[in-house]
Amino acid sequence: MKLIPVWLALLTLWLLAGCAGINSDIHVQTEADPALDLRNYRTYSWLASAEIVNDQQGNWEPPDLDADAEIRSVLSRELRARGMREVAREAQLVVAFAVGINTEVLEIVENPESKMYTLQNAPRAALVLVFIDPRTRHPVWVGTAVGDAKAGRSAAQVRKRID
Repeated sequence: MKLIPVWLALLTLWLLAGCAGINSDIHVQTEADPALDLRNYRTYSWLASAEIVNDQQGNWEPPDLDADAEIRSVLSRELRARGMREVAREAQLVVAFAVGINTEVLEIVENPESKMYTLQNAPRAALVLVFIDPRTRHPVWVGTAVGDAKAGRSAAQVRKRID
């Protein structure tokens, strides 16, 4: 019986190692109501989504990708995997998310040749996900994912980062 936690830890490390690379810059944080038990929720519906960036040139969202639809698809897949189903009315859980990119973030970087520090533009993207209990109208779970935003990523790369 004591081997199970060791195998779970090794599996977790292996999965995390597989996420390094294109997603290694993404930092995820979650907060949940201490009384939350997602098994008590069987249905969900969408409250709304917000796209904060108006990206007409397609620098951040490739023209052949609808990031909102992609996020909804991934979230629906994960909720279904937990035994939930989407309904149009009277859902037990309401899901909302917002996406934004701050293109004016600056960071201090060292030039390897001159050993001098300079400011460099380092845009950041964020996804905020909220699960709301419609009976109480209070959030029961909140998650954020923040990572680097690089212009010109392919649709496949953006899909992988969203997933």
